[in-house]
Amino acid sequence: MKRRILLVDDEVAVLLTMKAILEISGFEVDTAASGREGKSKLHTREYHMVITDMRMENDAAGVEVIEAARSAPYHPAVALLTAFPIADEDWQEMGADRMLVKPMHVRDLLVQIERLLATHESKLDIGNSAAAKKPAKAPAKKAVAASKSAGKKASIKQTTKTVTPKKGAKKAAKKSVAKSQAKKALAKRT
Repeated sequence: MKRRILLVDDEVAVLLTMKAILEISGFEVDTAASGREGKSKLHTREYHMVITDMRMENDAAGVEVIEAARSAPYHPAVALLTAFPIADEDWQEMGADRMLVKPMHVRDLLVQIERLLATHESKLDIGNSAAAKKPAKAPAKKAVAASKSAGKKASIKQTTKTVTPKKGAKKAAKKSVAKSQAKKALAKRT
C-alpha cells in the first residue's frame, strides 16, 4: 500500500515539483493550493502525512491546516514547510511534528519525510498498543473483583451453612426447649 501525502502550498511550482519528487519515490500525493482546500481534503480522504506551507491566503492558513490535521481521526504526521524558519518551540506549539525549510535538496527532503513517517508510525503503534492494553486491564480487574466477591459470598454461604442449623434441627431444638420448659413447669407444680 502506498503511503498518501497531502501537500498544501499556494506556490504552484513548489506543489508540482514536490509532487513529482514524492511520486517518483513511491508516495501517493494529493495537492491543495490553499489552506481552505487543504482542510477540505483532510475531511474527504485519509493521509499518512500532511506537508503544509505556513503562509498562504493569510498568515494563519498553515496553522489552520495543522489544526485540522491534528483533529483528524486518522492522526497523520504533520510537517510545516516554510521559507522563513521559526523557532522550534513555535512550530511545535503549532502542532507540527517537523519543520522543513525550503528550498531543500531532494535527498534531504526524502530522508526527513521517511524519518518523520517512521517516528510517527511508531508513536501511533505505541499509542494503539497502550490503548488496546488499557481496556483489557479493566475487564480483568472486574473479573478478579467479581471472582473475589463470588469467593466471599461462597465463603459466607459455607459459614452460614455450617453455623445455621437445618430446618429439621430447628424444629427439634424448639421441641426440646418446649419439653424442658414443660418439665420445669410440672416440677414447680409438684
